[in-house]
Amino acid sequence: MSDLSEFDSVENILKKLGRDDHDKVSRILFGKDTHKIEVPEDVQKLSSQHQIEIVSCGFDCKEEQLRSPKIVRVGIFQHQHPVPTSTPIKETREAAFKLAGQAIELAAKSRVNIFCFQEAWSNLSICRLLFCTREKITWCEYAESAEDGPTTMYLAELAKQYNMVIISPILERDHIHGETIWNTAVVIDNHGDYIGKHRKNHIPRVGDFNESTYYFEGNTGHPVFETEFGKIAINICYGRHHPLNWLAFGINGAEIVFNPSATVGELSEPLWGIEARNAAIANGYFTCAINRVGTEHFENAFTSGDGKPAHKDFGHFYGSSYVAAPNGSRSPGLPRTKNAILIAEMDLNLCRQVKDHWGFQMTQRLEMYAELLNKAIKPDFTPQIIKKK
Repeated sequence: MSDLSEFDSVENILKKLGRDDHDKVSRILFGKDTHKIEVPEDVQKLSSQHQIEIVSCGFDCKEEQLRSPKIVRVGIFQHQHPVPTSTPIKETREAAFKLAGQAIELAAKSRVNIFCFQEAWSNLSICRLLFCTREKITWCEYAESAEDGPTTMYLAELAKQYNMVIISPILERDHIHGETIWNTAVVIDNHGDYIGKHRKNHIPRVGDFNESTYYFEGNTGHPVFETEFGKIAINICYGRHHPLNWLAFGINGAEIVFNPSATVGELSEPLWGIEARNAAIANGYFTCAINRVGTEHFENAFTSGDGKPAHKDFGHFYGSSYVAAPNGSRSPGLPRTKNAILIAEMDLNLCRQVKDHWGFQMTQRLEMYAELLNKAIKPDFTPQIIKKK
């Protein structure tokens, strides 16, 4: 459960400044102002009942003469463990599905078109496996088929019911290839049909996050999924630390890239607000960074290989999910301690407008970097270093 000693959000601290100072600092930290989207009163009441906070914003975009607006509403959902981590798998999954249904209903009533969960959302006790608490038996039972596993089948009904594209990061079991396990994001379209999946490209080997013990680097490349609401891609968690990963989704035509994650404060929080936002700027698309929230305690202690005593938690998953636009503006962050949904309205025409303005794609010189990278991967590579003779 969330640690009550954790502060709620950076935004709430900034509100303690005087209005003039607050506006100046916010303009520098968050870029151009976003506008507020009103949440219907019945949605506010329902969110209070479910104890899911709702934050909303809209990104501004100039009207064009030849293209109609391409307005999309995105919903990203961060949440903590709804049951104790010792809860049996079947009960844990049922609790996760119940929470998901509540969140998706709130998103649907707020006219969301594309909804994304955090990393491995339905495998909530999977932290024991996903983040290497040195235990595998039992927890591997969470792994399921991406195409027709229980999580996909449950969400397919909701996607069809609410005319909503749903991105569902799960622990995938590949029944065809030796029961191999993957960290995978499933894409379900607004008709309830499975349209594809992406497997996590980069696997961490840092601190408690030694995920290579459980699954390998993904083999699906950098797919972009064309939906009725735009071209979307998924850069799973640790992949956000790799600029070329973000670049490849842009090269393949993504308009929105989701980054479902699960990361703790001491490890990554100073990087969190920078990476997805920088990717939006550099690649000319919208990014949606989603992080789980809460502090989860486990029955058995584990070590981190750092010489420190064994412990029973990873630290605090700090939430702070946000959306960034290609012009550098970003939404408010969700709280660090609460279940919450961020609803962001965007006009995808902004992607091309920013590309035309800055010219980053026109000037990026891919051929020059392709030549260097082709040399760098060879065993006899020699760095281009010039020394004084």
